[in-house]
Amino acid sequence: MVSAAEQMAANTSWSALGKATDLRNRILFTLGLLIVYRLGTFIPVPGIDGAALREFMEGAQATIGGMMSMFTGGALGRMGIFALGIMPYISASIIVQLLSAMVPALQQLKKEGEQGRKKINQYTRYGTVGLATLQSYGLAVSLQSGEMVTNPGVFFIVSCMITLIGGTMFLMWLGEQITARGVGNGISLIIFVGIIAEVPAALAQFFASGRSGAISPAVIVGVMIMVVAVIAFVVFMERSLRKIHIQYPRRQVGMKVYDGGSSHLPVKVNPAGVIPAIFASSLLLLPATIGTFSGNQINPVMSTIMAYFGPGQPLYLLFFSAMIIFFTYFYTFNVSFKPDDVAENLKNQNGFVPGIRPGKRTEEFLEYVLNRILVLGSVYLTAVCLLPEVLRNQFAIPFYFGGTSVLIVVSVTMDTIQQVQSHLLAHQYEGLIEKSQLSGKGRKRTNRRGPARR
Repeated sequence: MVSAAEQMAANTSWSALGKATDLRNRILFTLGLLIVYRLGTFIPVPGIDGAALREFMEGAQATIGGMMSMFTGGALGRMGIFALGIMPYISASIIVQLLSAMVPALQQLKKEGEQGRKKINQYTRYGTVGLATLQSYGLAVSLQSGEMVTNPGVFFIVSCMITLIGGTMFLMWLGEQITARGVGNGISLIIFVGIIAEVPAALAQFFASGRSGAISPAVIVGVMIMVVAVIAFVVFMERSLRKIHIQYPRRQVGMKVYDGGSSHLPVKVNPAGVIPAIFASSLLLLPATIGTFSGNQINPVMSTIMAYFGPGQPLYLLFFSAMIIFFTYFYTFNVSFKPDDVAENLKNQNGFVPGIRPGKRTEEFLEYVLNRILVLGSVYLTAVCLLPEVLRNQFAIPFYFGGTSVLIVVSVTMDTIQQVQSHLLAHQYEGLIEKSQLSGKGRKRTNRRGPARR
């Protein structure tokens, strides 16, 4: 039997968007900050030789440089103030979350609720500054070594570092503001917009290669079919879930006895979403960033790393796969779905899984179910991210058609639409409550009678 909430959600119309003033303001606020981000990608870092940079990036688009430019919305290819993108913040988040699972002091902070979460976020910001400092220094020295600077020297390195660190911290602030006051996850939307904005140029370049004969028409058609198939597969898997039956016992309130209800605990096949792919990609970008811009000036150790961990290389694919699987399990058990917290909440609500005792047994059962589900979820993420990588390496397909970019675009789009629908549903509830209150007041007025006349 369909509940009232499910029926209302099914009947939610997008025409109600015009009446939902708060949601409309949130969407406009989000769009405004994303426009600010896009404008910042075109503001160059002082002291860059634009002609030398463009010439270098044209040759690097087919390599890892194309992937780095994709995650920064093209800012790295233009050496804009947002050239580091949001990746230092993501890397800092990875480190803090890993430490939170191992350091007792951070584990205690996670249990302190909102206050502990604020402290952990503050540590993440400090880590972002540290990583951005290291990455900006490496990028500045690499640019100088690659002769893409007009006035090399200490002044350029310092000014480049200050500009890039400030750009990263501003992006982090933009993402937090979008999450708090806008619609969707701010960090994911920033990466999403960066990918979408560069897709038209990538399409034009791809079709131009087909007209020139560099890519055969069969490959072009095959790539288009592959992209559509990957999108359909990602949508199907992201909407797939396992429902765990939850039973609630009878309860007595006063003299009345209420029958026990039942519900379902939904567990997605991919509870971690797009986070593992982003985390794994960010770990591969730092050495590649330095190696790409250093050109022939890199040391033998970095040259060896780049040779074995280049796109399409066996070690690159193996490391990428291992990181995706690791972060899928790690992020799910520590952030998105904690079996111990879920079991404790069910116990506090007097809910239980039929045939499973509440408490520790329920936690073990949830871990067992989650481990089995994540086998499929991690394999799905790995296949989506790696199969296009292999095909792209064979046919020189742009990075924007790869599995990671498609996964990010589809997942972020679905999550954002779901949040918009949730806001619309909440707006409908508020409208119904206001109508019921007004009708109640109206009935009270009609029932009033004046004093009897004599």
